[in-house]
Amino acid sequence: MLSTGALRAHLLAARLAGPVATPRETSLRSYRLFAARDPRVLLGLDPERSWGERDLLGLMAEKCGVSDDPGHVSGPDVIDPERTLVALGAFGERLAGAARRGAPVLFGTGHPHRLLGFYSGLADALSAAGCLVLTPAQGRCVDITTRFGVRTYSIDYVRGVALVREPGVRVPGSATGAHTHSPLPVRAVLEEIVGARGVLPELVVGDHGWVCGAGQLGIEAIGLADTDDPALFVGEAEGRVSVAVPVDDAVRSDHYRPLARYVLNRAALSQ
Repeated sequence: MLSTGALRAHLLAARLAGPVATPRETSLRSYRLFAARDPRVLLGLDPERSWGERDLLGLMAEKCGVSDDPGHVSGPDVIDPERTLVALGAFGERLAGAARRGAPVLFGTGHPHRLLGFYSGLADALSAAGCLVLTPAQGRCVDITTRFGVRTYSIDYVRGVALVREPGVRVPGSATGAHTHSPLPVRAVLEEIVGARGVLPELVVGDHGWVCGAGQLGIEAIGLADTDDPALFVGEAEGRVSVAVPVDDAVRSDHYRPLARYVLNRAALSQ
C-alpha cells in the first residue's frame, strides 16, 4: 500500500507537482487561446459559458494551485500536490465504480511516450475485475490538422490503450505513437462503435482530446491534465469531465507508476 505521504513526496521529487517543467508563459498562452476559443486548446470541448483570461486564471488557481497573479508571467508553473492527491482519490473512486458495475471502458492517450504505462496498468486491472476494455476502430485512419498541415494517422491499441500512429509507422505493440491534443480519434472510435451497433463505453479514461471529446458527447470521462490544458478543468467545472487530475504530463514514464498504484489501491483493484 502506497501511503498518501509517500506519494506526496514522490510527486514533488519527480516534479509531477510542486514547481513543474511547464513554463508559466506556456500556460498563460493556453489561457489566452482558450479565451479566444481556439480549437487547438479546446480539445473538443464546447464551453457553455464565456471564459475570459482572468476567469481561467482563477479556475486554474483553484483546480491546480497555479498563481492567480496575472503579473506573474515567467518561470516554472506550480501544481499544488494536495490538489493532485485529492483528484487522484476521486479518480480512483470512479475506477472503483466502473469495476463494481462491470462497465465497458475506453482508454486513450495523446501522450503515449509518457503515459501509456500508466493507463495500461489501469486497463489491466479493470479487465481483471470484469470490465470490458474496448478496442474498436483498430487501424482506422483519422485526418488531423497539425502545424505541418493535415496529416493522416491511424488508430492503434497497446495493452488496451488507444493511441494514434504517425504516418508510415507500422510497428504493432510499440509505444511510438503521436503526441496529439485532437478529439478526432475518440470521435472516430465512437462513430465506429455506433455504426457497428457495438457497446459504447460508460467511462473514458485518458487525456487531452480523448477526455474532452468524450465528455462533450455525454460520456463520463476522467483524466490527467497539465497546467497548460485548461480544457479539462473547464470541462470539470461545467460538469462534462468527471475528474481532472492536475499533474505534469511530460515527465519520465516510470514516474507515473506510483500514481497508478495509488489509484488502484484507492479503487481496491490492486493486483
